[in-house]
Amino acid sequence: MTSRRTAAGAVTVALVLSGLAVAPGAYAHGSMTDPVSRVSACYAEGPEAPRSAACKAAVAASGAQAFYDWNAVNIGDAAGRHRQLIPDGRLCSAGNEKYRGLDLARADWPASPMKSGAHTFRYRGTAPHKGSFALYVTKDGYDPTKPLKWSDLEDRPFVTVTDPGMQDGSYVFQGTVPKKSGRHLIYSIWQRSDSPEAFYTCSDVVFGGNDGGTAPAATAPAPTASAPTEEQIEDGADRSTVGHGAHGTHGATPTAPAPVSGTPESNAPAPAAGSGVELAETGGGATTPYLAGGGAAVLALGAAVLFGAGRRRARG
Repeated sequence: MTSRRTAAGAVTVALVLSGLAVAPGAYAHGSMTDPVSRVSACYAEGPEAPRSAACKAAVAASGAQAFYDWNAVNIGDAAGRHRQLIPDGRLCSAGNEKYRGLDLARADWPASPMKSGAHTFRYRGTAPHKGSFALYVTKDGYDPTKPLKWSDLEDRPFVTVTDPGMQDGSYVFQGTVPKKSGRHLIYSIWQRSDSPEAFYTCSDVVFGGNDGGTAPAATAPAPTASAPTEEQIEDGADRSTVGHGAHGTHGATPTAPAPVSGTPESNAPAPAAGSGVELAETGGGATTPYLAGGGAAVLALGAAVLFGAGRRRARG
């Protein structure tokens, strides 16, 4: 019995040292950067001293740490139950009190210019995982000075895509933006297929190059939103309390933007290994990178430990 415990303990230690015992999903995070999400825009301005009035108010409401954790507006056990779990008025925070500043109803959030028609969307993934994206836009008559409700969104997403490829650390996919005018909001849901976890973003957009007319006349146009740079993401990683991926997406071979669901290309088989599309296998979580590099060594070590324990037991 003692020999078996010793062997099991040695294998466990080997797994931990190799990284195989890391909890799956520990690094699965991200946020929309084109159009820029609220949390990304405020992180890019700087959590300690944001420039825009809206981001200053958001940091005052949530604290700076929420914006260092810009890539984790999520629900761990969503499993597609988005409308059941997220109450009206809390869509941008996904009901997380930590991110309550994102739900502030105001017409001066930093916004991205947007045009109707074809658009290439980008979603910065600090770790790649399989899953589906659904993007909704607000209905005509949307008023940003009122809390965002589910009923403010169009009934159906205007983009749905599964397992898009990555370029320079971002999921990239194409969609057709409906005809709109003025200020609107694009709401994204990223539902992982290898976990019940889902991520949510609110991206403020302005069609037609103006502030949209829904805000009071005295309100100045909102500033243009900017996505965080790679340098900003790296510089803030040590202040974050959530994982920043160990999957190594930088340097991946560029891939074509993923087609919108329903096109013939969207039903094509998943890219082969080595194609540059770095999506973790189902259940792979944060442990995937370690399997190729350390898996063989760990198995060999485990086998040696078990063999040694068996020989000692035989001699006894």
